[in-house]
Amino acid sequence: MITQNILIICFYNIFIVKIDFNYKSMNKIVYLPLIMGAIAATSCAGEGKSPKQSGIDLANLDTMVMPGVDFYDYATGGWQKANPLKPEYARFGSFDQLRENNREQLRVLVEELSTQPHEAGTVAQKISDFYNGGLDSTRLNGEGGTPVQIFVAEAEAINDKKALSNFMGRLMRSGINPFFHLFVYADFKNSDMNILHTYQGGIGMSQRDYYLEDSESMKKIREEYANYIKSLFVLSGKSDAEAQKAAKDIIALETRLAQASFTQEQLRDPLSNYNKMSVEEFVAGNKAFEWDELLEAANLKGATQINAAQIPFLDAMSKILNDTPMEVIREYLTFNILNEASPYLSDDFYNANFNFYGKTLSGKQEQQARWKRALSTTDNALGEAVGEMYVEKYFPVEAKERMLTMVGNLQTALGQRIEGLEWMSDTTKQQALDKLNSFQVKIGYPDKWRDYSSLDINSDNSYLQNVLNSNQFEWDYMVAQNEKPVDKEKWQMTPQTVNAYYDPSTNEICFPAGILQPPFFYLNADDAVNYGAIGVVIGHEMTHGFDDQGRQFDKNGNLSDWWTEEDAAKFAAKTDVLVQQFDDIVVTGDTRANGRFTLGENIADQGGLLVSHQALKNVYAQNPADEIEIDGFTPDQRFLLAYAGLWAGNIRDEEILRLTKIDPHSLGRWRVNGTLPNLDFYYSAFEVQPTDSMYRAPEERIVVW
Repeated sequence: MITQNILIICFYNIFIVKIDFNYKSMNKIVYLPLIMGAIAATSCAGEGKSPKQSGIDLANLDTMVMPGVDFYDYATGGWQKANPLKPEYARFGSFDQLRENNREQLRVLVEELSTQPHEAGTVAQKISDFYNGGLDSTRLNGEGGTPVQIFVAEAEAINDKKALSNFMGRLMRSGINPFFHLFVYADFKNSDMNILHTYQGGIGMSQRDYYLEDSESMKKIREEYANYIKSLFVLSGKSDAEAQKAAKDIIALETRLAQASFTQEQLRDPLSNYNKMSVEEFVAGNKAFEWDELLEAANLKGATQINAAQIPFLDAMSKILNDTPMEVIREYLTFNILNEASPYLSDDFYNANFNFYGKTLSGKQEQQARWKRALSTTDNALGEAVGEMYVEKYFPVEAKERMLTMVGNLQTALGQRIEGLEWMSDTTKQQALDKLNSFQVKIGYPDKWRDYSSLDINSDNSYLQNVLNSNQFEWDYMVAQNEKPVDKEKWQMTPQTVNAYYDPSTNEICFPAGILQPPFFYLNADDAVNYGAIGVVIGHEMTHGFDDQGRQFDKNGNLSDWWTEEDAAKFAAKTDVLVQQFDDIVVTGDTRANGRFTLGENIADQGGLLVSHQALKNVYAQNPADEIEIDGFTPDQRFLLAYAGLWAGNIRDEEILRLTKIDPHSLGRWRVNGTLPNLDFYYSAFEVQPTDSMYRAPEERIVVW
């Protein structure tokens, strides 16, 4: 299913950041670097309803570690020891634990439906049939690869550019995207209107470095990728020789696409990725396809404008298509189809997919239980329908009201920090304050729910067909908005999602119901813990409006330079220091963090901490009696422990390497240990000394917002 979190920036990588064109049902997420995220919580100050609870579980700490030496291990070492990685996970932390809790809640809801008869065409019938289809291993294994063969046969019959173009359009509508992506989203310079956008793609390992780096680890991954491609072709009925040739051809083609792809750093520059033109002009300059044929097949006939996001990639793609034999293109299309379909076919297809993407790339040792996979796919396909049930049963009304209060407190605090910036001129400050005061706030769930009546899901369809129908439903929903006004009430995440986001094109911050639970939000915890957890999430999302990408959009969501030249230069000088600090971090072996790629999230983490700490000080100024020690910890200590607790987790080396390549967020350890050394109140809270390894001299500390 296609959920468009296009220009969204998320607090936690699910993995989104950049355009989450999450063709979720096909387990495909593409990252466009304009998406930001966070989390939220609220204050209980002054309500006097119940005694404040600590919110800090002392068992999560490792007091054998000094907080000035390794704050992450000090604050989360006990949690790490108590929660060793299970074989099904490449990474497991506080976020994942909350997601598991949410999944159990959703399981109860969905399994209640799946055991009862329902009238045909109802949402209950569709959810039930979709979920049961994913559980039916007997049917799935009996069908083998049959459900996908019609697509494979079509791919193998293509013999000219017209047939290729038509097929590409129909594949896109089904959630399968060879070569590149198309999507509909706001015009970055006219944010009230939707237009068509392109985005680079076409590489099965998702990140160019997997194809281009010459290290031994990358060579090994490429060997395993070739084995995976061969296995899918053999499963589809090809001989070993045919499969081996196809793997060699496909990797060679994808390597050329990878060479032409923008780097992660280049993708973070909105202006370099904005090249709006008429469709007529685009077609005249790009001969890769017969575009009229492709657009009509994709239900985009009549489109008049397009943003050609990465023109050098499109130029290279045209050349690749023009000089690649049609036989190789047919192999490449076939692999894309098999690769996307394999999670929804028989066990041998799923196992092949898991062995590469799960084991080789992420280090997982064991597959998730079938019910978890089926539930995830159902949730992706009918997200808001499931969300409506979730909210009704699990989301308390008072949580939404408290969140609104806390968001207001954080906005006030960020405004205070902007006004107090010594490096920014009054002219730019006023523009920044205007943008801050224009934030649209979404909490819990949308006011209007999606209509799924036209989505064809039933038990007569194969599981794969239900997935494809869901993808087509989402695609048609998206393209129906092309060249129409942006619906600013639309949500980019479902209510049950454990995450949050900032969208610069609508200048909105969103905190779904799923995140408004411990360890992020406590109804009865003291303010220091709530502000250290959900408060930082709120502040993080707000700061995304002013990070290296978000700052380039104005209060109306348009890509527009509202900074004085001098202020922009001062901002760049500060952020360049932050980039270098993170570039110096060794994440595993000889692999370092990428400070430029993660800059936006690192700015937002720092900003979230500073803004939420300011808001906490404001609360205590109004209620000084609440500023007390609890469990032997001062408010500032509890604030920082709560923040670090959000990132408690364990992770495999393979996943460290993979996320460093694809995730614009720093790893959890470094969202703590890489961020705190710049914050003065960290030193005073825990008496950090110059001899401590996390100590940074005052003149070397960098504060952006």
